[in-house]
Amino acid sequence: MSVELLRIGFVGLGFMGHGIAANILSGGYPLTVIAHRNREPIDDLVSRGATEVDTLAALAEAAEIVHICAPGSVQVEAIVTTLLASLRPGSVIVDCSTSDPVSTVKLAEMAAERDVAFADAPLAGTPQQAEAGELGAIVGASDETFARIEPILSCWAKSVVHFGAVGDGHRMKLLNNFLAMGYGALFAEALTLAQKVGISTETFDSVIRGGRMDSGFYQTFMGYALDGNRESHKFTLANAYKDMRYLASMADSVGVNNAMGSAIKNSYALAVSNGGDGPEDYVPHLVDYVARANGVGDRER
Repeated sequence: MSVELLRIGFVGLGFMGHGIAANILSGGYPLTVIAHRNREPIDDLVSRGATEVDTLAALAEAAEIVHICAPGSVQVEAIVTTLLASLRPGSVIVDCSTSDPVSTVKLAEMAAERDVAFADAPLAGTPQQAEAGELGAIVGASDETFARIEPILSCWAKSVVHFGAVGDGHRMKLLNNFLAMGYGALFAEALTLAQKVGISTETFDSVIRGGRMDSGFYQTFMGYALDGNRESHKFTLANAYKDMRYLASMADSVGVNNAMGSAIKNSYALAVSNGGDGPEDYVPHLVDYVARANGVGDRER
């Protein structure tokens, strides 16, 4: 069967998943999606030609390559375990989530016992880039599996990098998020300290913006801290905390003293444990939780 006719299944149509799935459809691939309480992305994809099913078993029976875009390893493990009962030998599971690589390797071993291949392809980019087909994909897979899935990944990713074996994509994604969440924690604490010593957010920004410490992440973070745009960087505090726990697990598995990672993790734990655990509580909002913990109170914008 030619690559163009491969049937694709998709589980997880959230901020990133909808755009990825829509671009798979635009690439001409038959797509099956699973029913979800959030009808908007499902209805949109069905209107574009996707087929909706009610169960993971039905999705597995309809697809040869299944993409998963879930919150984390707990959900991925449950999804994969159910899929493996119905997937045909020769199928491929592509985990686009940011998952614990220890779990990823175990799932790949389980899949191999059923003659099902596994790839981790975590995402780099924003929901806007997902809709535009301009994400990055960091892929951990065998050479054979990568060759099979690369044309499909190229439908939704501007940059597709075969990074290494199964698990390596998730390892690199956690390192990437270690840096990103670290920036968020530093910015939140620096802005709080600035306020404490009488330097306004506007003055702080006037020095940093355009200088060597400026960056794309800084600008989206400051979209909230400076302008109050709550959706300037739509990555939840809960996911940030989850990723930092996965980083800690990865460090522990190889005996690395991850002191900076622990400090960053605790910044997000502070926010999540104080009410920042909702689906619309995003990383730039960390600045408020750090400020309140230091007696600054609500920020003026």
